[in-house]
Amino acid sequence: MLINLDPSDERPLYQQIVDEVRRALVLGTVAAQDPLPSVRALATELRVNPNTVQQAYRELERAGIVYSRRGQGTFVADPGTGERELLLRDVAERALKDARRYGIEADELADAILRAAELHPSTPSTAGDS
Repeated sequence: MLINLDPSDERPLYQQIVDEVRRALVLGTVAAQDPLPSVRALATELRVNPNTVQQAYRELERAGIVYSRRGQGTFVADPGTGERELLLRDVAERALKDARRYGIEADELADAILRAAELHPSTPSTAGDS
């Protein structure tokens, strides 16, 4: 599973991991019952403290996105039909929060997103694309 962390992102690292796992689920990069990397393996790969990965996994488990089997690891749960809607809401809330910080209203943001979409037609993206 490809997870990219952005040190310039204001979100905590554990939240970036959570968002990347959720994104992978929505995009189909991971499927129900797929194992996630061990905490230690992912921490090593991402060069973060294992506690950061553990916190992300706990958050994902609380949200019902993954489950743990003692001694076997962490696995992707069967996705609910609302996972894409939840991800969309989270992205929209983050964009709106950032926009308001710069004095941009919701309708202005929506118009800008539509204009940007016209300039950049939808194509499958990979983690870390801008």
